[in-house]
Amino acid sequence: MKNLIEESITGIIDDIVADYDQGRIVDNLDVHSIPSTDAIIEIIDKLLRILYPGYHIDRTYKTYSIRTTIATVAEDVAYRLCKQIALALKFDEDYADKCETVIQERAQEVTVQFMAALPRIREYLDTDVHALFDGDPASESPDAIIICYPGLYAITVYRLAHEFYKMNVPIIPRIMTEHAHSLTGIDINPGAQIGKYFFIDHGTGIVVGETTIIGDHVKLYQGVTLGALSLKEGRGLLNVRRHPTIEDNVTIYSNASILGGETVIGHDSIVGGNVFLTRSIPRNSTSTPMWTPRRSRTSPRPTTPTTSSEKHQYFEFLTPRWPTGTQHCPPATQHNPKDLQLSPQVFSDASHTSTTRTNFLSKSEFVELISRGRGSQRV
Repeated sequence: MKNLIEESITGIIDDIVADYDQGRIVDNLDVHSIPSTDAIIEIIDKLLRILYPGYHIDRTYKTYSIRTTIATVAEDVAYRLCKQIALALKFDEDYADKCETVIQERAQEVTVQFMAALPRIREYLDTDVHALFDGDPASESPDAIIICYPGLYAITVYRLAHEFYKMNVPIIPRIMTEHAHSLTGIDINPGAQIGKYFFIDHGTGIVVGETTIIGDHVKLYQGVTLGALSLKEGRGLLNVRRHPTIEDNVTIYSNASILGGETVIGHDSIVGGNVFLTRSIPRNSTSTPMWTPRRSRTSPRPTTPTTSSEKHQYFEFLTPRWPTGTQHCPPATQHNPKDLQLSPQVFSDASHTSTTRTNFLSKSEFVELISRGRGSQRV
């Protein structure tokens, strides 16, 4: 019997090797010129021993003083880190044509600045642990949070990566956060700015974009997206604010999406689950999904708006209008369900004459109005 693989493999290999000669990005063969993902993951593991010395230990050796332990780990981290930073700097346009001496000097500067920042990072992480413990009644203890909570792990790696991001180190910050992303399902871009007492519960599916700004005491639940609007401009949006601002003491429940660089969630606000926001909301507000009453099986199906006039009227009905002069948010983008105000609209059907509404609606008035027809449309 002929061995098809044996007969074919030589020609296949020749074709693959020849394909590397096309000069594309995927044809780079200099594997030693790029940062090592494995090396950076090892550095993360060693940094955890410095950040949480009582929880992440290397049992292969014993020491009798904390200073000796930390000195051993810190020197190893600094040596390994400097090598990886030097490789990464070659992808920076400012250093692409620099000599090796200049690159090594900059790599050492970044390494020293990063290591010096570790006490400040630990200060922030301590507040994050307190936020997780105080905000999660199911947590057994702060120790359990440090040992096994994926939210804290993702936050920890983000805070480390953010330091490199601020110093314009290429590639390494993203390797770090994508490693945490792969382990936890939590995607925090290293460019995001996040304050103290940051709370992530469950965490799976959370996305925090590069230009997001998050204040202190903010809580995020699983599935939350703090993202950008349409990216048709692509690279043209580089260095442009694309993601929202979340002020202090905001809680955002599961699967909420908040999009856009001009979107501001005012402090002490609550964003309910499954809410989709592309507009700002003021401080001390609550945003929940539009409630639609259940239609009984015997009631006739309402007519869907078809003409442009009907559709315009319907969407204007759903669009909140705010009194002028409200602070913190542009008048065209303010929304608070407690103070929902309708622009003047005319609603009519067979049993209801034309009426103009400009006042604030109570819940009962809202239910009565939408039950008449157009308010309960789904489009």
